[in-house]
Amino acid sequence: MLKTGKTLAQTGLDAAALKPAECDVGRAAELPLDTVTIDYEGREHLPETELLADLAAEKEVRITAPVRADGFDPLGDDALYDELPADVGLVAVAGHAAYLTPEEREKAVAPRLKAAVERGTKDDAGGVWVGTESVERLALATGATQFELLSRTTERDLRALRAAGFDGEIAVYAPTVLTDDEDEVLDAVGGYAARRGPVQSALPDGAKTDATATGRAREVLSAATRDYALVGTRERVGERVTTLRDAGADTVVGYPARGIEEFL
Repeated sequence: MLKTGKTLAQTGLDAAALKPAECDVGRAAELPLDTVTIDYEGREHLPETELLADLAAEKEVRITAPVRADGFDPLGDDALYDELPADVGLVAVAGHAAYLTPEEREKAVAPRLKAAVERGTKDDAGGVWVGTESVERLALATGATQFELLSRTTERDLRALRAAGFDGEIAVYAPTVLTDDEDEVLDAVGGYAARRGPVQSALPDGAKTDATATGRAREVLSAATRDYALVGTRERVGERVTTLRDAGADTVVGYPARGIEEFL
């Protein structure tokens, strides 16, 4: 099916998140979006400096930096910061345990997030975003742009933050599937939704989490994918994005869960 920037525009997405282990991030230059974030999936998957510089010449580019990982530790081994082009920004995160060594997992998060925000990346990189996953209070304390994963409580949480007086920037990250075909949705994000705590508790033991899911498991996953991902036609996704903005989000970042082609 032909994809165009015009049809993607119907979603209202502001940015795309790409995983370098899954796709050629150089193709980000083809995306009809002005902002791209690149997820951290281990040091071996970090894009080359020259590639990042080329992308940053055309778009706003941010790279996820786990502040406990060697190379991105602002209080220790910070060598990778110097390899980033001047106009590539950071999304500072605590870091997924799967991509950290046992020693790195033991490092304190709070002082490292604070140090990452204070140092910034480079003067012209637009400030640091801070991932809130598992460290919500610490992230909020930095005062930097909050980078939140979409969940069933996101809209309520955004309204609460705004009502409490938080006037900083808030970005929301969500796996995105531009179809309402249930099998396609479950194959793309069923497993992702199943890893969320409330969903794990509701699923039957040993349940399938992809298109082969049946019965109670399929019912739970069908609802959960709508809670934790942007799912449906472009128009339907656009309605959800509008709702998130009305609740207080400034930027909505979509991860193309079925591959970068869906966003081209």
